[in-house]
Amino acid sequence: MTERMLGALASSPIGFGAMVVSPGMYGDIDEERGQAALHAAIDAGARLIDTADGYGVDGHNERAVGRAVRGRRDEVVLATKFGFRIPDGAEAHRFPVNYAFGELAVNCAPEYVRGYAEQSLRNLGTDVIDLYYPHFPDPQVPFEETVGAVAELIGDGLVRHLGLSNVTAEQLRAAHAVHPVAAVQVQWSMWQPIDAGLLAAARELGVGVVAWSPLGGGFLTGTVQQVADGDFRQQISRFSAENLAANNDRYAPVRAIAAELGATPGQLALAWLLRQYEHVVPIPGSRTPAHIAENQAAADLVLDDAVLDRIDKALAEFAPAGVGALLPE
Repeated sequence: MTERMLGALASSPIGFGAMVVSPGMYGDIDEERGQAALHAAIDAGARLIDTADGYGVDGHNERAVGRAVRGRRDEVVLATKFGFRIPDGAEAHRFPVNYAFGELAVNCAPEYVRGYAEQSLRNLGTDVIDLYYPHFPDPQVPFEETVGAVAELIGDGLVRHLGLSNVTAEQLRAAHAVHPVAAVQVQWSMWQPIDAGLLAAARELGVGVVAWSPLGGGFLTGTVQQVADGDFRQQISRFSAENLAANNDRYAPVRAIAAELGATPGQLALAWLLRQYEHVVPIPGSRTPAHIAENQAAADLVLDDAVLDRIDKALAEFAPAGVGALLPE
């Protein structure tokens, strides 16, 4: 695998989304299995490890990542996000989302950003965060103020690179005018396209893209037939029993192309995404070491223009049933 650049930050072509190793995300999971998954990701070459202070209870996900990288810190790029662990006494700034629970709440006021970062550093067991993102733009705080607070952390050596998560093209441009942005993290996959204006802005500014949910919450692996109780995907309309059955039928032509190439559907989805932008790094998550190795191997799958054209035509023939984007469409 060759390196991919997120601004001035070097990454493997495919990273690892660590959210899956915390309970309550994709059902229950014990500590041993979570650590095995994280170690498998690092062993397989996933250099970019993505977490957030809001994943799991009381910083569980960051602490799990911190344990996994102990003694291996120089092998990984640590990326984390802030804004959901609102301090006691601080106001919750709410905004709507297209999940069943209806809304999320953040507080990204600049006076709290240093405290968020210091807690994340303790959780991760490191003295510097490689890539630091506000998890969502705060609807009640000027975005430039939040970005300016991260820029101060970069100046003080607590953070190396600025990232943005779930932003618009306009927010990217505004942030980049305050401090250079290394990467934007956005939902992007075969069944959830990136906003064309955001991608154009990233290209223009030399900003990388970290693609979260690049396998459509596992759907694009072709293995999801139902969603169990306690699984976060129950909040997503595309995973309702009716929509999931319809979507599995609609994606059969794409799965057939993968079979022709001797690849898994998940590998095809990741390889397709890597061809969309030279500075995109998908961050699939998995709890199974074999699947983690399979995902990493997708970086070696070569898709020529003829295959890409067949995939694009297959994708253009239908729209997935249900809402896939987190933010209102």
